[in-house]
Amino acid sequence: MTERLLSVDGLRVSFRTRDGDNQAVRGVSFHIDAGETVGIVGESGSGKSVTAKAIMSLIQPPGEIIAGSIEFRGERLNDLPEKTWRKLRGNRISMVFQDPMTSLNPVKRIGDQMTEVIRRHRGLKADEALAEAIRLLREVGIADPERRVRQYPHEFSGGMRQRVMIAMALSCSPELLIADEPTTALDVTIQAQILELFKQLKANPDTAVALITHDLGVVAQVCTRVIVMYGGMIMEEGTVEDIFYRAQHPYTLGLLRSVPKRAGGGRERLIAIEGTPPDLLDPPPGCPFMERCPHAMAKCAELPPMFHIGPGHRSLCWLAEDDHPPEKSASGDVRHKEATL
Repeated sequence: MTERLLSVDGLRVSFRTRDGDNQAVRGVSFHIDAGETVGIVGESGSGKSVTAKAIMSLIQPPGEIIAGSIEFRGERLNDLPEKTWRKLRGNRISMVFQDPMTSLNPVKRIGDQMTEVIRRHRGLKADEALAEAIRLLREVGIADPERRVRQYPHEFSGGMRQRVMIAMALSCSPELLIADEPTTALDVTIQAQILELFKQLKANPDTAVALITHDLGVVAQVCTRVIVMYGGMIMEEGTVEDIFYRAQHPYTLGLLRSVPKRAGGGRERLIAIEGTPPDLLDPPPGCPFMERCPHAMAKCAELPPMFHIGPGHRSLCWLAEDDHPPEKSASGDVRHKEATL
């Protein structure tokens, strides 16, 4: 039986600005089971990274979690004191951030940064921690790690810095690894190397991965399940096969149509999604994709419930109403994303 690792229920995150509250995440609910690899996809500004930072308790003022719960192995994380989080973060839950250069301390050697994490959480002696850091660098494909641990971040390429961050994140064998756009701004060769690392993680039953990306090609190679976000909400969720071959939501279909096709060798015009994402300072009361949707109808001015398409497959769209039942909560009530908050 699959073990539930992370549960996010009704998460809402808002950022206070001069013009009002930016509602970055609006009633997001999902789960991640032990050992699985889940892709979280969507355009920039859809709420992916904010959701990840909320899970890691890294939302800082003027940001605030205003509703919802986050549980890790049944323990509620929302109200944990920072002292407890310091034992949890980087140990049982780790995160690889989007920009490795800003995540690494530019004035500390790579080895010192890695051994600090290892010694804090694993209690190893200095020489043992250094040996472990060298082993981890070798494991993520960095040549001559004995020399590299004595170097500074500016002496590493972008791809090597990203591999250092992955090695640090894996140094304590976390139960959950969150990777935020780990292949952004890397050339194709380095991207392939990073993806190979995540494929190896996929085969590790002890570590679950939440992979945040806008690249559907990455998701197809690495993930088993996909969450599609837009306007701070989940539009659709399902297995990779559900999303790529049985997608139900017009936004998911739009994303798939906008991916370049390599088959055939001919020239093919990309089909872009017309329009712009909603203003989250004043989000629409109904479906956030309504203004850009080719199938929009009057009913879309009301927010739909999440419809149950099949096992593990759900869609936030009125088009599914006639053929599929709305998702229900444990109490038996229809899950209407914001109406219950």
